[in-house]
Amino acid sequence: MAVNKPPGDNARKGAVRKRSQLKTQMEGEEHWTKRDKTSGEFMAQKKDPEAPPYKGVRKE
Repeated sequence: MAVNKPPGDNARKGAVRKRSQLKTQMEGEEHWTKRDKTSGEFMAQKKDPEAPPYKGVRKE
């Protein structure tokens, strides 16, 4: 039987705020890159070009 989670379980609902992701070119391959929206700084990049996009981060 399915049960609702208790309140205060720290589960995020919706997309992460103040972050976005886009595909960037690196050594001839496209990789997903995560970007901070307030500073514009690139935060992280997926190593595998075949990897799926980041979960819960909106696309530009």
